[in-house]
Amino acid sequence: MPKQTYFHLPKDKQDKLIDAAKGEFSRVPLHEASIANIIKSAGIPRGSFYQYFEDKEDIYYFLLNQLAQKNNERFIGLLKEKNGDLFETFIESFQFLITFHRNQEHQNFFKHAFLNMNYKVEKTFANHVYEQNQKTQFVNTISLINREHLNIESDQELYHILKIMGAVTFQNLIQMIVKEWTDEEALRNYSVQIDLLKRGFYKEESK
Repeated sequence: MPKQTYFHLPKDKQDKLIDAAKGEFSRVPLHEASIANIIKSAGIPRGSFYQYFEDKEDIYYFLLNQLAQKNNERFIGLLKEKNGDLFETFIESFQFLITFHRNQEHQNFFKHAFLNMNYKVEKTFANHVYEQNQKTQFVNTISLINREHLNIESDQELYHILKIMGAVTFQNLIQMIVKEWTDEEALRNYSVQIDLLKRGFYKEESK
């Protein structure tokens, strides 16, 4: 988390520092990134950086969490647009991610993150950095889901469905970037997997 002094900065100065950090983490992985490059791009003294963040890891994980939060807000917006249809929402959300990651800076940033994946990075992408916030988001999300055609019996089962679909989405995103799939390949593979989840894996025997 940033220090309180960061949140006292004007919004444009906050954004400039975060944009500078994202540019550096898009250029190289976290372990190779340089605070000197970040402060040079942001136009601030080194001492000021340490007034806002503990170190480069601090600003890196704050940036990851910001991106995860924005993605979650976008997902909830789509869920409302789709009248609670969970499968349509995931498909359209993934289509947006495909477009978003075609930006070279975004693509490089996430490629470095995925190729240097660790537990903390994965947990951040899963949006579990702030547990209380995550729980609140889950409650808000499930209230929007249309359960009419879902084979579930409880909120707990719905939670696991979201976890499974989220994991499928995350893995497809990694594969798309690392294997450099085309937009068509990425959407086709993802759609097949989401459709399999929608239909279920087990075929009931006819009586």
